[in-house]
Amino acid sequence: MRDLGVGFGFLLQGQKWVGRHGRWFGFGLLPGLVTLVLYAGALVGLGYGADDLTAWATPFADDWTSPWLGIFRGTLTALVFAFGLFLAVITFTAVTLLVGQPFYESLSEEVDRSEGGDVPESGLPLWRELWISARDSLRVLLRVACYGILLFACGFIPVIGQTVVPAVGFCVSGFFLAEELTAVAFQRRGVELKERLVLLRGRRMAVLGFGVPLTLAFLVPFVAVFLMPGAVAGATLMARELGGETAGGDRDDDSGENDHPGGNLPSSGGDQGVHHLPH
Repeated sequence: MRDLGVGFGFLLQGQKWVGRHGRWFGFGLLPGLVTLVLYAGALVGLGYGADDLTAWATPFADDWTSPWLGIFRGTLTALVFAFGLFLAVITFTAVTLLVGQPFYESLSEEVDRSEGGDVPESGLPLWRELWISARDSLRVLLRVACYGILLFACGFIPVIGQTVVPAVGFCVSGFFLAEELTAVAFQRRGVELKERLVLLRGRRMAVLGFGVPLTLAFLVPFVAVFLMPGAVAGATLMARELGGETAGGDRDDDSGENDHPGGNLPSSGGDQGVHHLPH
């Protein structure tokens, strides 16, 4: 259970990092604002059309008497919207990261630089990085969709569907949200999706401690946009620990200057030639 606090600590450290580096915070807001407008429109449309969609999908219930028809379709409409919201939380990060790939990669590099030592870079052209990011996001989305369909079906189970299933849904969302965010740092290190998932499962509680609170926060309108820069920074810090990296290679461990929730994170050598946008 201690790892839950460690994961949440990375989330807080990321927000503190962008708070201390204001220009990077503003820089990281841009992709989220663009994506937010797109998703807000989609969710509003779903909210208006969920009743019609439910009625179209359940013609067999047209002759049911009141109140059973209203209860059945009302519950189903709520589940449809909840499922849409569930997918929105997961895909929002993926789409925002895809739209803002150069922005967030530069932010992640700056976090690595501030921790001292090497600043990994993929060495791939931008189009190749976008392709890998889109491909991996699609693979993650397919996994999430499978979980979502299963949880959607379990939502009809009395009591469990209204208590356990939403809790499990938030855990699933949190895990894959953390995967998408850490992918920014891991991709620069050449870590493939399968290996990333192995690393994340090895510290599952820390990943949930990072991802679940963020998932809950992302449900509040506009919050996702403002938390994204810090979330990318915190995910970079967590990726460093999951990958066995440490901060400030020559830093004295007894200096008390380490601000990582997961302990000292030193690295080796000086900065490599890196590209970063806002200076």
